[in-house]
Amino acid sequence: MTKLAVVTPSFGPDAELFAELHASVLEHTTDDTVHHVIVPPRDKELFGRYAGPRCRVWTEPELLPRRYVRVPRSGLWVNAMRPWPPIRGWVIQQALKLSATARIEADAVLIADSDIVLVRPVDVAAFRTDGRLCLHRAEHAVHAGMTRHVRWHQVARDLLGLPAALPPPLHDYVSSLTFWDPHVVRAMRTRIQQATGRHWLDAFTSRLHVSEFILYGVYVDEVHSLADPPPANTAICHNYWDRTPLDHDGALAFADRLNPEAIGMMISAKSGTPLPVRQAAVRRCAEVVAGR
Repeated sequence: MTKLAVVTPSFGPDAELFAELHASVLEHTTDDTVHHVIVPPRDKELFGRYAGPRCRVWTEPELLPRRYVRVPRSGLWVNAMRPWPPIRGWVIQQALKLSATARIEADAVLIADSDIVLVRPVDVAAFRTDGRLCLHRAEHAVHAGMTRHVRWHQVARDLLGLPAALPPPLHDYVSSLTFWDPHVVRAMRTRIQQATGRHWLDAFTSRLHVSEFILYGVYVDEVHSLADPPPANTAICHNYWDRTPLDHDGALAFADRLNPEAIGMMISAKSGTPLPVRQAAVRRCAEVVAGR
């Protein structure tokens, strides 16, 4: 069993971003680390150039039961065996992360969005305390005005068979770069099936509002490790979430603020930041890491 695997859902429009991420995975992880990328069938050939010992290209249907079918040109999925409404693509993408992680034989999985770039070597041991893998947990960061997060918490508790959530503030577990334990994901899926009486994937995808990160975090803290929750680590990624594009100077200033603990950098694809500007930020991060 390897120590680490990396999982990234992606698709054609993010191919250039994925190329940057994959190059950084090759540079900053050990030779036995495999990067698993999950793409729609139409994009398999585009991403196939990366397939090899360090990269496995999955298509979405390979990770879903055959009863799940994509509606052509719609981005929606349906369960052909159940009279449920179509499943939105972003919910399926979340389910694909869970499905892929559960299949992987590794001590830890690093979930990385396409717009991530690794900037430092990744040593899983550095993110364990007494054998427990760290958890992205921003304590009491979800306030009452964050209605989607509050709803995600309640949905997670419903799926796990837990009592209703207390009023906010609640912990935030959402991150673009985070570690998951495959053993924990497998146990969580079993818990969902026991709590709902349904296949975990049917239960998960039947929810209109759901967050895989909130689900995993609530399960770890309130079921799997209730007596001894794992340590929090919210510093592994240096993030730019704004929807405004960075210019060259702004990108360099952002990179100069790189946290000394961060192993990754993220400039949101939704910001519309040009690729050359992103690459300038990546180069500056390398200089910061090198102490120049």
